[in-house]
Amino acid sequence: MSSWLVRGLAMTAVHVLARILLGVAVVEAPLNSTVWRTVAIAAVVLVALVWGGFDGIRDARANPDPDDYGDLTVRWLKAGVLAGVAAGLISWIIGNTVLAAIGQAGLFVELIAGASFTALLVFVPAFVGAAIGRWLIRREQNKGAEDDWSVHEDRHADAAR
Repeated sequence: MSSWLVRGLAMTAVHVLARILLGVAVVEAPLNSTVWRTVAIAAVVLVALVWGGFDGIRDARANPDPDDYGDLTVRWLKAGVLAGVAAGLISWIIGNTVLAAIGQAGLFVELIAGASFTALLVFVPAFVGAAIGRWLIRREQNKGAEDDWSVHEDRHADAAR
């Protein structure tokens, strides 16, 4: 199975679970709906951020040269789009058949606006997490190699020419 497919399906499950729990929480405590919405969005963002960070760390360790890094941007973009469309469809089905509290938006709205929002909730934090993970590993690798360019032999050879 492709790595973006695994990430997309997992993030779909996280998003749908967050929406179901949000629906139940809003029905039980409607005065705290803003808090529950913030918690649900934060949960999805946090999972994507941490997973993206692990991807960045793993990629930076596997490829010490930044020019050889894998394309995590497209991987997470595909995962985000899949999660958005699938979560929108699943949430619409659940909202119309089982649990009306998760929202009554139309199918078109769920598949366009909801999917776009979910794709961004997955892609942006994962991209930021991957960048942070790569940065942490590069910083760790650069601590071991104390190469001062001002005293490097190649620098003086270029100046002599």
